[in-house]
Amino acid sequence: MTDTLRIALAQINLHAGQIEANLAAIRRARAEGARLGADLVVTPEFSVGGYQPEDLVRRPDYVAACEAAVATLAADTADGGPGLIVGGPWRDGPHLHNAAFVLDGGRITTRRAKHELPNYGVFDEKRVFDAGPAPGPVSFRGFRLGLMICEDWWYPDVAETLAESGAEMLLSINGSPFEDGKPARRIDLAVRRVVETGLACVFCAMVGGQDEVVFDGASFVLNPDRSLAVQMPFFEESVTLTAWTRQGEILVCTPQPPAKEPDRLASIYRCLVLGLADYVRKNRFPGILLGLSGGIDSALSAAVAVDALGPARVRAVMMPSPYTGQHSLEDAAACAHLLGIRCDTVPIAPAMGAFDQVLAPLFQGRQSDTTEENIQARSRGLILMALSNKFGDMLLTTGNKSEMSVGYATLYGDMCGGYSVLKDVYKTTVFDLCRWRNANHPPHALGPTGPVMPDRVISKPPSAELKHDQTDQDSLPPYAELDAILAGLVEAERSVDDMAASGFDRATVLRVWRMLDRAEYKRRQAPPGVKITARAFGRDRRYPITNGYTELVA
Repeated sequence: MTDTLRIALAQINLHAGQIEANLAAIRRARAEGARLGADLVVTPEFSVGGYQPEDLVRRPDYVAACEAAVATLAADTADGGPGLIVGGPWRDGPHLHNAAFVLDGGRITTRRAKHELPNYGVFDEKRVFDAGPAPGPVSFRGFRLGLMICEDWWYPDVAETLAESGAEMLLSINGSPFEDGKPARRIDLAVRRVVETGLACVFCAMVGGQDEVVFDGASFVLNPDRSLAVQMPFFEESVTLTAWTRQGEILVCTPQPPAKEPDRLASIYRCLVLGLADYVRKNRFPGILLGLSGGIDSALSAAVAVDALGPARVRAVMMPSPYTGQHSLEDAAACAHLLGIRCDTVPIAPAMGAFDQVLAPLFQGRQSDTTEENIQARSRGLILMALSNKFGDMLLTTGNKSEMSVGYATLYGDMCGGYSVLKDVYKTTVFDLCRWRNANHPPHALGPTGPVMPDRVISKPPSAELKHDQTDQDSLPPYAELDAILAGLVEAERSVDDMAASGFDRATVLRVWRMLDRAEYKRRQAPPGVKITARAFGRDRRYPITNGYTELVA
């Protein structure tokens, strides 16, 4: 019996429902593993079908196609090369499981069903899958591997069962989305599993964007002494060979130099770039269109778009009104120049005049108010959607999480679009990201290496410019205060009284809470966007639109 095992960890970019493309990606990973001398190639959770499949798994034809792909991959392993671990659906009588398959010698040697099904945040696997029993180790070429599927790894029971059943290591295949601060939490969790079991822990993760979630890769190995033996790249596809030696009744991994972990702002920015790039690529849009106002949100959105797709695939439109300042025209033009993108100008004054004329008989005797301001935003939305329809580019909205939290956005106006790259980014983080990007060039970014926006875009007071001398702070608390309150109300679900007790002005907190509640109907109609926090609007946070509770919090 050999005492050495070589495992290639394949963190690959998968595509939900695109089974043939996933099959090809797995085959490429196996070929690379064979070139590196691997005995086994491990792919992420649900690698054959693409994660998250959601209700695709309710379709018998989809499940059958995944099963056929697993059988095809199993047949591939008859060539004497490395074995495979892949993920996909498994029909077991009346039950449907999220499963892992061990493929070797031309056949499926073992199946394991996911035991712990996540049912929180972006996950609702209990709707579509049945939980499997607590698993025992799987045998592979004389080794006993403690195979787990993502959520199984987050709780101690499965790991302890595997250790008690004779596993020589823990091997977890994952579909774990990125969140701000999550890489450190994963390491902390792995340390717990190692301490509890005395076994090395492998975390093999996918990379890439799928709708609103982004998988950051960052696969790693912790040895039984809790040392970090392997750290794979962040936000990049990679196939990495790990070498294992049996020491007594456990396996130990040979350490190798780790990939560098990006800092917080770099991680968030790379998440935005990858999420947007994959959304455009996987949905086969030719490029991106966005409104460029001369403000900070559209400047950052444009920078992310160019870094994701390159300047040739990004088109901007400046749509000045009579309230647009000269500095905004200059700053928008400077942003476009720095990014190397086309920027057209379409004045909206004629559209505003046309709406004024059409509506004058109905509005007679009434003063101008936010109605006319919203007409400006909706005129811009109409122009942008017309250009998107005519040329096929996806319209990118540019609003941030602070605005969407309190409804500081116009339905069918600046909320028009197919995707929102800043949807889960608070305004204070927008400022931080702009400063960071002006000073840094992310790995593999397709945009310029120097600054991407003028300093004035970052330093001037934010304004929607829908009336003379308007600033955001005319309607909202200062963003530093607003974002701190929102973080408590949204991410932490703290009460108004609790926030007031911690030092915030109670009247301001109550005002923000009421704006947050009233804006739910707008958020339900907002486009999808990149998730970076633990409580992104949408599936992470589900509040009723018709909600009388806010009126009780006085």
